[in-house]
Amino acid sequence: MVKLSVIVPFYNVQTYAPDTLRSLRANARADFEFVLVDDCSTDGTPEILQRAERELPGAVLIRHERNGGLATARNTGLDAAGGEYLTFLDGDDWLAPGHFEHLLNAMEDLGCDFVRTDHVQCTGRSRSIHRVPVGRRGEVLRPRDAILPASRSTAVDYPYAWAGMYHRRLVDRGLLHFTHGLRTAEDRPWIWRLHREADSFAVISHLGIFYRRGIASSLTQIGDIRQLDFIKAFDQVIEETAKDADAERLLPKAVRTYCAVISHHLGSIERYEPAVARKLRTMSAAALKRMPQDVLNEAIDSMDADRASRLRKVRRRPAPLSVEAAA
Repeated sequence: MVKLSVIVPFYNVQTYAPDTLRSLRANARADFEFVLVDDCSTDGTPEILQRAERELPGAVLIRHERNGGLATARNTGLDAAGGEYLTFLDGDDWLAPGHFEHLLNAMEDLGCDFVRTDHVQCTGRSRSIHRVPVGRRGEVLRPRDAILPASRSTAVDYPYAWAGMYHRRLVDRGLLHFTHGLRTAEDRPWIWRLHREADSFAVISHLGIFYRRGIASSLTQIGDIRQLDFIKAFDQVIEETAKDADAERLLPKAVRTYCAVISHHLGSIERYEPAVARKLRTMSAAALKRMPQDVLNEAIDSMDADRASRLRKVRRRPAPLSVEAAA
């Protein structure tokens, strides 16, 4: 029986895939499988993965005939995975030896639905440690209790799917799949759903995953239309949270986070192509109009002057009332 399935999407990462695959080999175990999803790469990535299928113990290679994006590639991996436990890795990141075994031991000791862990962010030669914004470590907690308060960073602001491990029962409950087709911010609705609906989780202090940041080909570095999918992602967060029994308590956090992300994109609008920048302003105005206005007013009033000013300015723009109309 497969104990752990590791889902690894790849798309045009021929420069970095060998490091990723070497780190998987250093984490291999007889009861681990590595589901490698080639999301229709057009560089040398497919050849690298074909070699890995032969040489990496536990490798299972799946190739998309058309590019679907990270969310869809992860879903393909989830559908093919057979493990009792599941986790993720991106095709340009890498792991310390024994990382997965450390997380698996924590999962089995704690008996919770999922664990979350810290990570090392790598930007060129620079390294920085990023920690899960949860103070209590090594004990089982209620995921819903880690969403608030609205005024500071919490567990839902640390959305990285690869920074943790998950029990198969979450797949069976429909909590691990991502929203099909989202090209960015795919992990935002995912982490909110996980924290609203899972029963238990824990945070462990462990640094074993290395997240490569600032890659020129990464979608986070490209100011094209795909970046605007963050609006679809956060609209989903707001819509689903509004249906929750605790909506009155949770919506201020969801709205404030959405506003912070909108302000962030508006604050770096110069990196967008001109047509996309115009669409960002229009779609942001529309998104603000769709939010519960009393909650929105409180959220903007609670923010610093620069962010509040950006949001109030764009809020005054005439805007269509739907993402579809804005697009």
